[in-house]
Amino acid sequence: MLALFERLALDAGREVMRVYHAGCEVDSKADSTPVTDADRASEKIILAGLRAAFPDIPCVAEEEAAAGILPAHLGQAFFLVDPLDGTKEFVKRRTDFTVNIALIRNRVPEIGVVFAPCTGRFFCGRPGQAEALWVGEDFAVVARQPIAARAPAVPLAVVASRSHNTPETEAYIRRLGAAEIVSVGSSLKFCLVAAAEADVYPRFGRTMEWDTAAGDAVLRAAGGTTRKLDGSPLTYGKRNQEHDEDFANPYFIASGKE
Repeated sequence: MLALFERLALDAGREVMRVYHAGCEVDSKADSTPVTDADRASEKIILAGLRAAFPDIPCVAEEEAAAGILPAHLGQAFFLVDPLDGTKEFVKRRTDFTVNIALIRNRVPEIGVVFAPCTGRFFCGRPGQAEALWVGEDFAVVARQPIAARAPAVPLAVVASRSHNTPETEAYIRRLGAAEIVSVGSSLKFCLVAAAEADVYPRFGRTMEWDTAAGDAVLRAAGGTTRKLDGSPLTYGKRNQEHDEDFANPYFIASGKE
């Protein structure tokens, strides 16, 4: 399954970069977030591959969800897809947007891939093993190596959202004391913690499960954790929530080895 995820992410990334170089119009969804032809084309590639290989596993994907297309029942295992995380970065011609695919089993992100096609950085994880991959201009993997989250460094390196920072996040960082701040967009924040390039990623802002699942899977595979503010693990497949919509996440803190 992980090998399939890798292949689909590379194929989707190739299409994302085609649109990136060609240019495209930017539309707005009902929630006022941007969507482009790159989002749609990437999702089409990924869903076709997942459904052909695993027809019995439900898929939850960002653009289908925005159109009201969701499985009636998730079961114990389902796929979560964000075909282009960091659409705002993509539109602004920045480089840290990503393609994300994850398997959720028993509400836990178990397998995930995160591919940043503009930079060639690729991260993947499955239980007990996380890797960093490097992808060449021909979208072939040219190298890979194991990664593992680290024990907290001194000073802490804190990774924060470039496009979605909040006063709560800034207050949390101030409470940590001396800290190096690394600003980056998209799900790469989880991956920097997983690869021991940062120590903590606090998120006191809105995210959806497809935004976080793949990066969270990589982080957990690398020995890190993602916890809600009460200390319990962040879970997936959240539906019929009393105070929020389906698949919306609460605030969380992702960190390396505790």
